[in-house]
Amino acid sequence: MTRRFLPALLAVAALLLPAAAWAKPPVWVAHGPGATIVLFGSVHILPHGADWEPDTLKQALAEADELWFEIPIDDAAGLDTARAALAKGLLPEGETLSAKLSAKGKARLKREAEALRLPAPQLERLRPWYAEVAIGAAAFAKEGATADQGVERQLANAAPQAARRAFETGVQQIDLFASQSEKVQVSSLEDTLRDLEEDPGQSKRLIDAWLRGDLKALEREGLDELRRSSPQMFDVVLTKRNAAWLPVLSARLGAPPAGGRPAKIVVVVGVGHLLGPAGEPALLRAKGFRVDGPRD
Repeated sequence: MTRRFLPALLAVAALLLPAAAWAKPPVWVAHGPGATIVLFGSVHILPHGADWEPDTLKQALAEADELWFEIPIDDAAGLDTARAALAKGLLPEGETLSAKLSAKGKARLKREAEALRLPAPQLERLRPWYAEVAIGAAAFAKEGATADQGVERQLANAAPQAARRAFETGVQQIDLFASQSEKVQVSSLEDTLRDLEEDPGQSKRLIDAWLRGDLKALEREGLDELRRSSPQMFDVVLTKRNAAWLPVLSARLGAPPAGGRPAKIVVVVGVGHLLGPAGEPALLRAKGFRVDGPRD
């Protein structure tokens, strides 16, 4: 959703830092009698020209029977998501966004709106969660990073032979944020406004860590901050969703092989869903499946 929500709706993006030519984002491979699943942790918004795709992922996509994303990556699903965001993202008549913020938050909102050239009257009509999305997207776009350059959009037409699958819908993802209490939404927005002013280099560090496959840096710069500042959002965005996806992956891995061989599956989800003891690789290992790839 913002820089602090690395694995969520709009995750992170910013200017690309130089990285070693051999460095690539991490890949995990889970093995079971019913399937081999390649797990790739994505960043949903990227600068133009970023060289990120590992050879392991390229090969897996060329051979994949199924390609899984968090949500469907197509125009119809995108339209449904946009409609849901508008339906759930506007304040009632007579309410304003700035009236819900602290004095510091209100001042920061004004400064960021001016810096990002966001029209104040329209911004004032947004609920805090939706304002955070708009401000985050505008900040990343200012640095040349856009959703159409994110991993999912770049892979939307990859592996044409593979059946498309998704764990959730875009409407469900909107509900994750829109259903949070106003207090939680305001706190998250104020944190993001503060971060944009006080730590503008955070996104650069995250992208560089992702390109290097540096799991500790990704956790430190992305997940740890969200875990500290908003345990409730951490639980909603990561822990509960990972737990919901685990039975799906376990069932595909453990099923009897169809057609005489295990299915070849590629799963592309936000990289935060694959990190730490609550990440899918660790959860699958705890279930007894062999998972090759980096360990925290």
